[in-house]
Amino acid sequence: MRVLLAIDGSDSANRARDLVAGIAWPTGTIIRVVAALEVGPELAGLPWLAATPSNASEVEASLIRRLNDALETAIRDIGRPGLAVERLLLRGRPASAIVDEAREWGADLIAVGHRGLGTIETMLLGSVSAEVVDHAPCPVLVARRPEVRSVIFATDGSTCAGHAEEVLTAWPMFADLPVTVVSVADTALPWSVGMAPGLYDRVVESYTEDVDEARREGKGIADAAAVRLIEHGLIAVAEVHEGDPAATIVATAIAKGTDLVVIGTRGHTGLARLLLGSVARNVLVHAPSSVLVVREKARVAHIEPEKVATTA
Repeated sequence: MRVLLAIDGSDSANRARDLVAGIAWPTGTIIRVVAALEVGPELAGLPWLAATPSNASEVEASLIRRLNDALETAIRDIGRPGLAVERLLLRGRPASAIVDEAREWGADLIAVGHRGLGTIETMLLGSVSAEVVDHAPCPVLVARRPEVRSVIFATDGSTCAGHAEEVLTAWPMFADLPVTVVSVADTALPWSVGMAPGLYDRVVESYTEDVDEARREGKGIADAAAVRLIEHGLIAVAEVHEGDPAATIVATAIAKGTDLVVIGTRGHTGLARLLLGSVARNVLVHAPSSVLVVREKARVAHIEPEKVATTA
């Protein structure tokens, strides 16, 4: 398995490093730790400058030292028998450089922190992480916690959700983790403003029937997914919730103290296919846990379950 860990020396990247260090990767896994260095005016954080600042070489040297220190720390913390750990300093826009490296190297997973060293420290999701998720050729793990002890698998029964389920069954590091399969039935009340009373009564009656059907469908989706995971040797239980899908998934993760949410995503039409769907985007932005995002076209590696390296 090939894991690309992108770091920048931030606290968020350190959590991603610690998370990667603690996972029981299959023996023979290669973990390539990369850091990306901006070039040109962006190096000083001022992309609108017409010319490179006079102290650009000093700024670059300082950043290189900081990134090299972060890379060396990651190598030391992650390395253990059964794993090969590499380091690489990339040049260019961080998001583009990370995605390009993952594609050229054939990475099976990209791991990033949820935000980097940008000036807007209150951002819930950094621009680099968001862009990597949008364009990565493989699943992306956005880290918010330094370990994984429990998992929520959010599914709507779609092909894309099935792709995320494939990751759970194909990667042996999930074998001993409890997985809660969550399906959300949309039970929003019908809009009533300006509606005639008699018509509204019929709408409510139809709504009640639709809600019952949504609950049955959600239960069927969750139960079937849980059975498939159990058949693959995972520990899984099914739950059906009601409400807005993204908000409900986030609330469930908070209530359970879940460490990782696994979710598939797809766009709609045209260029939107390159980007996240709204549910996955909102979960990624607001969940307190780490999130593993599996895009519809992402390549999923299949790993031999008996070959697992010792957990750090």
